[in-house]
Amino acid sequence: MPQATAPAAAGSMPEVAIAADVLVVGGGPAGSAAATLLATRGRKVVLVEKDQHPRFHIGESLLPMSMPILAKLGVLDKVLGIGVRKTGADFPSTNSAGYRVFRFTRSLNPTWPHAVQVRRDQFDELLFRNAATHGVQCFENLNVSAMTEAANGITAVGKASTGQSYRIESTYLIDATGRDTLLGKQFHLKRRHATHQSAALFAHFSGVQRRSGDDAGNISIYRTADGWIWVIPLPGDVTSIGLVCGPQTLRHRSGDSAALLWQTLREVPGLSTRLENAAVVGPLRATGNYSYRCREVTGERWLMVGDAASFVDPVFSSGVHLALQSAVEAAEAVDHVLDRPQDRAIRWRAYAKARSSGQRHIEWLILRFNTPVMRNLFANPRNDWRLEEALISLLAGDFHRDGGIHWRFRVFQGIYLLACIASPLQAVRGLVSRWGRSLQTFDSRQHGTGAQ
Repeated sequence: MPQATAPAAAGSMPEVAIAADVLVVGGGPAGSAAATLLATRGRKVVLVEKDQHPRFHIGESLLPMSMPILAKLGVLDKVLGIGVRKTGADFPSTNSAGYRVFRFTRSLNPTWPHAVQVRRDQFDELLFRNAATHGVQCFENLNVSAMTEAANGITAVGKASTGQSYRIESTYLIDATGRDTLLGKQFHLKRRHATHQSAALFAHFSGVQRRSGDDAGNISIYRTADGWIWVIPLPGDVTSIGLVCGPQTLRHRSGDSAALLWQTLREVPGLSTRLENAAVVGPLRATGNYSYRCREVTGERWLMVGDAASFVDPVFSSGVHLALQSAVEAAEAVDHVLDRPQDRAIRWRAYAKARSSGQRHIEWLILRFNTPVMRNLFANPRNDWRLEEALISLLAGDFHRDGGIHWRFRVFQGIYLLACIASPLQAVRGLVSRWGRSLQTFDSRQHGTGAQ
């Protein structure tokens, strides 16, 4: 089915009515993947994106466990062609190099040996166009504003950039609207994360020095006093760099955002030398208070996928993978229920459970990543009982399989607890920092001063 486009001019044209088996709202990785998978199973699918591809999006670092999903979508070779090979991630260490590389080839269970770093404008457009080639009816510049449920399906209404109104009727809806959280906002399901709030400044740079050899494409993570920094090599002489920090850091800055970003980057040991010839290319962007979750991810006639359901922090590059994995699971659930509607409650519960379990381990790490105890564990990893290999499996996106990962992760959690007991001052500093940020975020909400 060819890609659909909105009329050139709305004028006095009547509302456009469209019918489908499944409406997918949001043309990012999750939405495009879910739509493609359902279309390949013979379903009539409509995919709606409010913007025009290509459009900027942050989150350029993929994980090895996403590679099989991209192969299933039929785009793996194209993604490899637009990406930079990523064999691992490096974190600060006390060794002579100043950093330690966690290589994916050392995963506990066999995974893809590498992932890729991609420009999200290219990656997202590739997946969206791929959906159209698989028979999905794709719309861009069409903003869906609301959805209503009925006994036999849903009705969504929206408006194109031309002013043309649309009404889309389908049996089920998949919300893939990312941080816009269409249904999370409509049904008041979205909740800020209670103990983890952050702001971010990010931009693309040229002239950034890369690691040598096979590590040239790896993501580098640096820590700051109240956050962390990502350095992601992209194709050409482009590097994505971002600072994630407490919202109060942005609120209390003395200069503009660019000055704060440069000052912070140059104060980080090991990073300043990589930036000697660096320059910002393109706009500097900022976002704030972006950790949240929706208290429900399914309804009678809908499911949320990817960031529409929750988002915590991008420190382990898990966002796109969780989005793609949830898209696979949602597509399977919806396809099954279209044929056997009597199984809807069971399949919806199974989807919600799988989605939650996939994020639980990585969220535990994220919430403790910048504590003194976790800094030490990452800087000086030990592979007793193959614990480091299990941790690398999680860093590779191996959240859903087991193969010995889960019990080893519980042991790692126990080691973290023992380390906190053995170093109570460090543990208390980490707790104070974590809850202090939450209190500052609460205060900013009360006085309307949160970063936006």
